[in-house]
Amino acid sequence: MLMLGFAGFLGLLKIVLMALAAFGLFDAAFRREDAFRAADKQNKVFWLIILAIALVVSYLFSILSFLPIIGVIASIVYIVDVRPALKQVSGGGGSGWGRRRGGSSSDGPYGPYNGGR
Repeated sequence: MLMLGFAGFLGLLKIVLMALAAFGLFDAAFRREDAFRAADKQNKVFWLIILAIALVVSYLFSILSFLPIIGVIASIVYIVDVRPALKQVSGGGGSGWGRRRGGSSSDGPYGPYNGGR
C-alpha cells in the first residue's frame, strides 16, 4: 500500500517536471531570437535543444535517475534566469495581469472616469 502511494507520488512529480520543461520549451519557442542576444544569454536554438532534451528525458527516464534531474535544473535555469531577462529586454511581453500600467486609479477601459460630470 505504501509503495503504491509512493509510485503515485513519483508519477505526479514526473508530470509536474514534464510540464515545467514543456512550459520552458514553448516559452522559448515564442520568444524572438534577437532578445536572447540582447539579454546576453545563449541563443534561441541552444535553449530550444536543451529544453526539448529535458522534456524527452523526463518522459523516458525514471525520476530517480540523474538525467531528469539535470533536465529539471536546465528548465529551472531557463524559467528563473533567462525568461525574466528576455521579458525585460523585450519590454515585458506579458498581458499585464496583476500589474498597473500607469494612469489614475479612476481610469476606466475607455479613459478617465469623471463621475458623470
